[in-house]
Amino acid sequence: MSTPSSGSAGPLDRTSPSYDADVIVVGAGPGGSAAAAELASSGIDVLLLEKSAFPREKVCGDGLTPRAVRSLVQLGVDCSEQNGFIRNRGLRILGGGVRLELPWPELASFPDYGLVRPRLDFDELLARTAQKAGARLQEHTTVTGPVLDAAGRVVGVTAKVGPEKLERSYRAPLVIAADGSSARLALSLGIQKRDDRPMGVAVRRYFESPRTDDDMLESWLELRSENGDLLPGYGWVFGVGDGTSNVGLGILNTTTAWQKTDYKELLARWTGSMPGEWQFDEAHATGPVRGGALPMGFNRTPHYTRGVLLVGDAAGAVNPFNGEGIAYAMESGLLAAEVAAQALSRPAGPARERALQAYPAQMKAVYGGYFTLGRVFVGLIGHPQVMALATKHGLPRPLLMKFTLKLLANLTDPRGGDALDRVINGLTKVAPAA
Repeated sequence: MSTPSSGSAGPLDRTSPSYDADVIVVGAGPGGSAAAAELASSGIDVLLLEKSAFPREKVCGDGLTPRAVRSLVQLGVDCSEQNGFIRNRGLRILGGGVRLELPWPELASFPDYGLVRPRLDFDELLARTAQKAGARLQEHTTVTGPVLDAAGRVVGVTAKVGPEKLERSYRAPLVIAADGSSARLALSLGIQKRDDRPMGVAVRRYFESPRTDDDMLESWLELRSENGDLLPGYGWVFGVGDGTSNVGLGILNTTTAWQKTDYKELLARWTGSMPGEWQFDEAHATGPVRGGALPMGFNRTPHYTRGVLLVGDAAGAVNPFNGEGIAYAMESGLLAAEVAAQALSRPAGPARERALQAYPAQMKAVYGGYFTLGRVFVGLIGHPQVMALATKHGLPRPLLMKFTLKLLANLTDPRGGDALDRVINGLTKVAPAA
């Protein structure tokens, strides 16, 4: 476990010798590590605090769309199969008696392939990328709250460190909160979850399976409650390439079955209906069923307050359309790092605050309209009748499904592009960015 020093190679002109870093990043998931790597690459002294120790488990489908791959490329991550990734060429959708394969679109803004990598070592890969860039990673450090100055501004964090859980504090002019869906730091500042935004829950399990090398991400749209109603969500089968498949499901809280569903039982019932040769059964499971929350559509705001920037799940930045969180965690982390670097180049006070206010403004500009469309979408599919109509009449129409893939995965070229891109970009622009 590394120990932070009071020195810095960053651009900050400190007025206090008590700072431990220029920026403290709380949480070394994809959002926190992306932010730390970007900041460190700019010569800023970053202290990255992680409550666990790598490698560690994380509930996820392990699938990375081209949107996530773009951020990995920006961070300089080697995305080759030799480095442990398995590539996929698109999305296979099953539902309503239809099986449809949709390749990822060919765009100028995004690569035309996705990836799969278990979070067990994917998160560590990103954390080590941040370390290589110069960030100081400290594991076994559970952040418990903020350190406030006399004006109520956050100037650091308190934490319990190591197996002994020794209490100590770390100080910095800026803090980036990337502490996941628990959002402990945001909650300690009074930033509550918004009940007018959707939430999801996901459960997954790994199985030894001959489908491990599947080169398509697979999505099943017919998940049903015990009484037979279609549920708003989908199941997935992602080949991991190591002899196993990641099999799971995600359900939205826009259904009345939200509180009544036993998600582990639903997963078992769904996998039990699959062909036996796929081996999605108890005998071939490599571990227990694990579940987690999906905070969607900016369900926690403001994204900046009193020296703290929220990124990833802590900001509720999960895509309501498809439950994707990794891409938005990395993107928001990179954006927060850019804003923080600009802010730290200015003297503390009004000039720095003006720079920091750019973060929530840019988050709203980039994602606000799109997430508003997503909230409308999840509200509609919360009705079993709407879900049934969409499955029955939408899936047999390839052009409509190509449009749907671009919309749900948020994959369009912002300038130019084809007619589908222009329609989606136009809808995003006119939707109110609430």
